[in-house]
Amino acid sequence: MAFEYAIVLTGGIATGKSTVAKLFAAEGFEIIDADRVAHRVLDEQHERIAALFGSGFVREGKVDRKALGALVFADEEKRRELEALLHPLIYREIEKEAQRLDALGRPYLVDIPLFFETGGRYPIRRSLVVYTTQAQQLDRLIRREGYSAEQARQRIDAQLPIDEKRDRATYLIDNTGDLAHLKVECERVIGEIDSE
Repeated sequence: MAFEYAIVLTGGIATGKSTVAKLFAAEGFEIIDADRVAHRVLDEQHERIAALFGSGFVREGKVDRKALGALVFADEEKRRELEALLHPLIYREIEKEAQRLDALGRPYLVDIPLFFETGGRYPIRRSLVVYTTQAQQLDRLIRREGYSAEQARQRIDAQLPIDEKRDRATYLIDNTGDLAHLKVECERVIGEIDSE
């Protein structure tokens, strides 16, 4: 059965999930990165993306993710169209990888940024939520991605509030401090997982 040993890694955009994934990987955890799977599937579907949204969103067989993101984060109907196309395909790829990892018989992480927003599409019982302040999220998005404050806020507002995700979490990681603090938080949660 897929996802038997899975723990979802989630949180808000720019809360530090990728850094947490790297720290867990350094401790021997396998990671399934839903964004990486999604990027691959998106490019594989470039012809359908061009048909749905226009050929200007595809260059040399690759989807211009930044341009498509600007469109779908500003238009909820277009975002739903994109999700209806991609989510079933992404799910199948992640499920295949989960079956392989479940055969190893030990916990692993599935990094799914929109786990709670997708309404339980993935039958994973445990979740690890990484959180930070909204001011930190905005700052990171503006500095890292070059978004305007409005673009950054649109992406944050498109997700469930972080407090709601925290309330649903099995494990919590506070990423409001520095890297040393984050490492301590990860070690604490790994200890909790190992003791189960």
